[in-house]
This record gives sequence, C-alpha cells and structure tokens, in this order.
Amino acid sequence: MTTDFLTIGHFQIYGLRDGFFCLDGGAMFGVIPKTLWEKKYPADEYNRIRLGLNSILIHTEDKNVLVDTGIGTHLDSKFNDMYSLDLYPGLVDTLKDVGLEREDIDYVINTHLHFDHCGGNTFIDSGGEIVPTFPHAEYIVQKGEWESACNPTPRDKSSYLAKYFRPLEEHKQLHLVEGDTQIIEGVEVLLTPGHTAFHQCVKIESEGQVLFFLGDMVPTSGHVGLPYVMSYDLFPLKTIINKEKFYKMAIEEDWIIAFNHDPEFFFGKIEKKDGKYTFTPG
Repeated sequence: MTTDFLTIGHFQIYGLRDGFFCLDGGAMFGVIPKTLWEKKYPADEYNRIRLGLNSILIHTEDKNVLVDTGIGTHLDSKFNDMYSLDLYPGLVDTLKDVGLEREDIDYVINTHLHFDHCGGNTFIDSGGEIVPTFPHAEYIVQKGEWESACNPTPRDKSSYLAKYFRPLEEHKQLHLVEGDTQIIEGVEVLLTPGHTAFHQCVKIESEGQVLFFLGDMVPTSGHVGLPYVMSYDLFPLKTIINKEKFYKMAIEEDWIIAFNHDPEFFFGKIEKKDGKYTFTPG
C-alpha cells in the first residue's frame, strides 16, 4: 500500500509512501537485542531491515502541507545498492494519485534534514540544475537543524546531503523557525530533540481531533517501547523523555499517531498495558 487516508476534523490526511529502503537492524534498534527486534523486522544477509519512506499530506480548506519528502530521485547506483532502494511509485507520482501536482503544495515541513527525510525537497530539472521540487512551497526547517546540516560533525556528516536543502535558500523558499511554531491554523511544529538536537514533530489539530507525526522520534511501530531507540540518535535519553511525554498526552487526549518509517502502518494509536506502551493499528 502506497497511500492511506483519514480525516482529522475538517482536514483530510493522506499517508504517502515514496518507497522503501534498508538500514542496519542493529543500528535501528540500538541496545535492543536482535533476538527481539528480528521477530518483527527480519534482517537480510547484510543485517539490513526494510523500512518505509513515509510522508503525510495535510489538506485543509485552502492549503496543502507536506510533511517530509522521502529520499529523492537524484541518487547514484552505489547509494541505491547500499540502501537497497525501492522507489516505486515515488512521492510525486503518489501525490498525483490523490489529485495533486508539485505546484499545488503550499508548505513542506522537514522534521529534520537527514537525506531520507528531505531527499524529495529537490530534483534535477531539464537543464541539469538542482531546484526545489515544489516551486510554490515554503520549506519549514528548525533554524538549529539548518545550522547543524550546514556545519555537520564527523558523526553525522554522511546523513546531510547539501543538494537536498541548500537550493531552498538559493531559491528563497526556506523558512527557518525556532522552537514550537504554528505554521497555519491547526498545524504546529514541536521541538523534540533526541534524534538530532533540533528534530521537530508535527501536531495537526481540527475540531478537537489530533494527529501527531512522530518523525524519527519513533520511526516505526516496533520502536514504541521506551527503550527502543536508534543508535543513530545523538541524544537517546532525550528521545526517551520526549517519547514518554508525548505518549501520555496521546493516550489522555486520544491522538492518532503517524510513523515516518514503518513499512506497513501509516497511522494508529498508543496504548499502555501492564505498564508498557503498545501500538494499535488504525
């Protein structure tokens, strides 16, 4: 399934899948033993597990907001092989399936600027230039995340590919925010450090209903448990603190949650049973 759909109050929400890619299972689950995580995510001969490249589209009465843009299309064969990319049908074609063209997107929110979340921000045009994929959109990024991406450390340098975000500034489509910020009425970004220092999640609210896009704070349904934190996270203890903080709100207020990398589920709910947090699809 490459799309899913639900309504949040007056908003229409589409789960869109750019495709799939593979990452090392051990890195994805950190201190959790393989004997536990491989039950849900079996690894290939290189210890890689298959993950979704998920985005969501928020359609309000007059705006279209896209959250994260997948891994992009201008990748070389070495990159494709390393991550075992399966980019069908691709984000832009998936948007067409729900009746939208690139020009129809008003805002693009990047939870952070790692290549698998912002790769579809840009593409190579007919003249060979790397340009923003969504020509009329404001691209929303945390200022601190932008600065980290432009000046990466040796640890995360390979995660930040300038071709996916530098053209936004050059084409004057970049909008930097600092901390929790309302983008339009009913759509808010919330600072959630952990995976990166300035990672942000997205809260969508209409008519008392809430959908919360988790980004890489909780990449898949297999990461719902508090200690299930990626080795990729720069600040894993902050990830755990934020997970519990938002889980409590999600349960108390009956939020729907959305995953960035789950290969099967776009949406569901968090529950707490016998002192442990669990996931229910739907």
